[in-house]
Amino acid sequence: MEPPSVGGGAAHNTTHKFHPCDEAVIATNDDASDCKRCAVRLGYWKDDYIGYFVRNQERKAPEINRGYFARVKGVEMCVDKFLKKTGGNCQIINLGCGFDTLYFRQDTAHQVKNFIELDFPTVTARKCYTIKRNKALLARINAEDGEVRLSPTDLHGPNYHLMGVDLRNLDEVDSKLAQAEVDYTLPTIFLAECVLVYIEAQNCHNLLKWIAQKFKSAVFVNYEQVNMNDRFGEVMLNNLRSRGCSLAGVESCLSLETQTNRFKDCGWSGARAWDMVQVYESISAAERQRIERLEMLDEGELLLQLFQHYCLAVAWLGVDFQDLDITCVLSKGFAQFNFINLFFILSVEDLMSSLNIE
Repeated sequence: MEPPSVGGGAAHNTTHKFHPCDEAVIATNDDASDCKRCAVRLGYWKDDYIGYFVRNQERKAPEINRGYFARVKGVEMCVDKFLKKTGGNCQIINLGCGFDTLYFRQDTAHQVKNFIELDFPTVTARKCYTIKRNKALLARINAEDGEVRLSPTDLHGPNYHLMGVDLRNLDEVDSKLAQAEVDYTLPTIFLAECVLVYIEAQNCHNLLKWIAQKFKSAVFVNYEQVNMNDRFGEVMLNNLRSRGCSLAGVESCLSLETQTNRFKDCGWSGARAWDMVQVYESISAAERQRIERLEMLDEGELLLQLFQHYCLAVAWLGVDFQDLDITCVLSKGFAQFNFINLFFILSVEDLMSSLNIE
């Protein structure tokens, strides 16, 4: 039996109306996974499991590798703070999980009560297939007395659930979470990396409002584009549109304020956001120095502008996690590049088209 031939990035139900952009959105999972695999292979961070899902050996541009390093570390910092605060008595729900390996990489000292991953069935079918045929992955899921149940698109373990679903179909989401034995009273952290931006504004609003109404105490960590109303953002949009991705939710990506208002307008208690310049600067100096020695960076301006056009937003329900923050002090090294070089932007279009920016 061969695995299905296409990959994924946000979430789909074969009985639900298929959207024209879904296939292009699904393909972003393969792009992102390839980039993470390259960065791991070069030593940016340790991940013993990504290689099971991605075989690609193509080397990516240094700017992309550093960008993914900041992305992965930024999300991990939020998760680590959440886990320390809850002591593991919590749930993690990964929306549009793709081939993310967080469950397999997580410290055994922080084994959470429930870890749920949702994505398009096309994606989860591939992920289920890979897990089923690799003992190292199954061993991380299967507790001593636990049972792993598999269907073509879904997998259920003692505290890990991987399920195919369309995030735009709330009845289906509700049904899938019930199958995963979700506890709406337990502190829960939601993760989304370049997911909400692909969902139509009204559907995204409905999803975030539904979560706010169902869960008592929660955090939402969202990584995606920001500052999309300038020239560099326009180039990024055109690049994605040329690949069939319309960025249906781009109106929430115009600024850090629109990113946080998206949650507040849906009933979340509060939200804050940082661009990836700030997130990168919040990583320890020693860790930054380590990865900066891995590859020479020719164009600091390109990395800066990429960082300025992605962000990490954190929203919360209740008061338990309102202090979840990322402390950062901008370094002089980045501050000196804090300007827009119009000539550079205009000449970087061809380069960007080869970077497969998600």
